[in-house]
Amino acid sequence: MNSNKVFQDIDKVYQDVIEWRRYLHKNPELSFQEHHTAQYVYDILESFGGFDLSRPTKTSVLARIKGASPGKVIALRADMDALPIQEETNLPFASAHEGIMHACGHDGHTAMLLGAAKIIKEHKDELSGEIVFIFQHAEELPPGGAKEMVEAGVLEGVDQVLGIHLMSTIPYGTIGIKHGSVTSASDTFNIVVQGKGGHASTPELTTDPLATGAQIVTGLHHIVSRSVAPLESGVLSVTRFLGGGQALNVIPDKVEIGGSVRTLNPEVRELMQSRITEVAEGIAKAHGAEANVTYTYGYSSVVNEKELTDKVANLLEANFTDKNIEWIDPMLGGEDFSAFSDEKPGCFIMIGSGNEEKGITFPHHHPKFDIDEEAMKDGLKFHVLAALTLSK
Repeated sequence: MNSNKVFQDIDKVYQDVIEWRRYLHKNPELSFQEHHTAQYVYDILESFGGFDLSRPTKTSVLARIKGASPGKVIALRADMDALPIQEETNLPFASAHEGIMHACGHDGHTAMLLGAAKIIKEHKDELSGEIVFIFQHAEELPPGGAKEMVEAGVLEGVDQVLGIHLMSTIPYGTIGIKHGSVTSASDTFNIVVQGKGGHASTPELTTDPLATGAQIVTGLHHIVSRSVAPLESGVLSVTRFLGGGQALNVIPDKVEIGGSVRTLNPEVRELMQSRITEVAEGIAKAHGAEANVTYTYGYSSVVNEKELTDKVANLLEANFTDKNIEWIDPMLGGEDFSAFSDEKPGCFIMIGSGNEEKGITFPHHHPKFDIDEEAMKDGLKFHVLAALTLSK
């Protein structure tokens, strides 16, 4: 590999990456609705020439390119969807679509992978094996676009899969990596407590679902502290309690309780589901009411395969000497890259894109979220070097 030429190309293509990111930021589209985004990506890839292009789903794009010599098949993934958030950044390229915003960095992810495709194509003669570029729709909305793409066969023949997330909560100049679980499983639950309503002056003639529901909420909050082992991780948050009408002298027939569950261990995930059901049904029965529990599995935990992660760490330490390579703790956010890493050995890294001096400090999914665009050069460089070295 001609490293000097590769680094020169990265510097040159980086300006294109900025332009693509800003166009995507100004023109965001929601999950499963990325029609224009997918066509924009397809057209750019087609302009490069040399790629086998396809549309695995209506709003996703797949590009493949084979090297000059045998080697591994490496998949590189970027997500493309935006969020239903009204942007408040006042950027000159702020969203032109009311109530829709790239508030999680997917515009940057897409632009970086486009830039990598352009450079890798120019270095095809130095490439071993085959590189698969996955431009994925609908990361933000379960069941997620990754699952659909896996079902469409995009990982057939793939040996390893790599992904990046730009993180405004990590300062620019830091790259995070981890063995094992990187993100948590992300599930939800909904409980309908059915009682018997009546007048507030005669509670003895009712089965009060509000009082029962309050006891259930208290019981749910004991699950992590009393059912999950202290060295395991689990988060249960009750985020919704709905019941009753406008009249303050009426006890309602039912209430609805909902919330979120985050776990790293599959066994703890199963435990949380069973305990939520047992606690809700048991407390409801004790009060003469009935609890109907719906537990919905979301994304599973992204798990980095150890051997591949060690190779990625070596690549980072050898080629990003001006950056801080940090072994990080898992984050308890959800990420549907897990649909890929559940099928193939995967490695998902975090690239710091926050910058306090530039005022880039707002977290993901915030209306003032932004990234330090300098971080995209790190992501671009990683994609290119991973493709050229790990495919051998």
